[in-house]
Amino acid sequence: MKLISKELEKDNAGQVTLVPEEAEDMWHTYNLLQVGDSLRASTIRKVTTESATGSVGSNRVRTTLTICVETIDFDSQACQLRVKGINIQENQYVKMGGYHTIELELNRKFTLAKKQWDSVVLERIEQACDPAFSADVAAVVMQEGLAHICLVTPSMTLLRAKIETNIPRKRKGNCSQHEKSLEKFYEQVMQGIIRHINFDVVKVILVASPGFVREQFCEFLFLRAVKQEIKILLENRGKFLQVHSSSGHKYSLTEVLCDPAVTARLADTKAASEIKALGDFYKMLKNEPDRAFYGIKQVEKANEALAIDTLLVTDELFRHQDVATRSRYVRLVDSVKDNGGTVRIFSSLHVSGEQLNQLTGVAAILRFPVPDLSDDESSSEDD
Repeated sequence: MKLISKELEKDNAGQVTLVPEEAEDMWHTYNLLQVGDSLRASTIRKVTTESATGSVGSNRVRTTLTICVETIDFDSQACQLRVKGINIQENQYVKMGGYHTIELELNRKFTLAKKQWDSVVLERIEQACDPAFSADVAAVVMQEGLAHICLVTPSMTLLRAKIETNIPRKRKGNCSQHEKSLEKFYEQVMQGIIRHINFDVVKVILVASPGFVREQFCEFLFLRAVKQEIKILLENRGKFLQVHSSSGHKYSLTEVLCDPAVTARLADTKAASEIKALGDFYKMLKNEPDRAFYGIKQVEKANEALAIDTLLVTDELFRHQDVATRSRYVRLVDSVKDNGGTVRIFSSLHVSGEQLNQLTGVAAILRFPVPDLSDDESSSEDD
């Protein structure tokens, strides 16, 4: 994401102009947009014209519209963002108050205006415009007959391919059918890796499985790469890292990212820091439960006691349509930071964010035990 301009008043009203440069920037933009905002962008409008002879025709014209946002639709797999609203500025093609849907495009600027820019939204702009936050991890989570090829970006886990094949069991004295099916499966996974992973961007490719599947696959992969002279695989061999997982399902990616060998390799990425924070929370919940709270009421009580060391919260809570609810979480984040705590905002499209959402979307690791919260044990069901 490129920041073109930022014009904010003392009361934090104002506008920013941004240019989305890659697909993930659409996810950041989705998190910036709220109902009631003003969005100005280039768009295509179908215009009906009538000639002097009375014949009617239509053509598509490119124009710039400013709409008041009413609905926001984000396609997480295609990373496409559509925003519908009413036109609030004079335009030769769309009358005032007319509805239009803008599909934001890569490398085309847009201007977003808000009555108030809160700290969480402004921090997301900083992250989106920071080149250090890039999609540099890929993962192949597999077992015999099942593989998921994923891209792990700082903000989301994108499933790029799911490969599923029936592998016959080994029969006593005859393993040929099993071996042929397994080889065909490995070939499909290899083609998926070549098709879906950008080796110029990705710094590490995790290959995870139970048993010896990952070793067998990597052996197959590089023997085939040598035999067929697949240079892109041979040149990037050092990027492949084999890790244990309990299964080939997508959810196993969480345990893969918790592996010490992986966290050491990914030490500088936001994804790794989120996974570590969530792992630390679960350890604390198991060993010292009075220092690990979840649910908004309990976490707020812990914050009042100045006890929060690390706050874990999902970005989904900041997209809440109710302004008061959204402001409640923003105040919590600001307060924890003011008190010297660390705040980790998890993406709801990341495997770690999905897990945190199961714990109400907000949790905290405390500096010291705060035991007097028994009255709020039911708060994990709040909001």
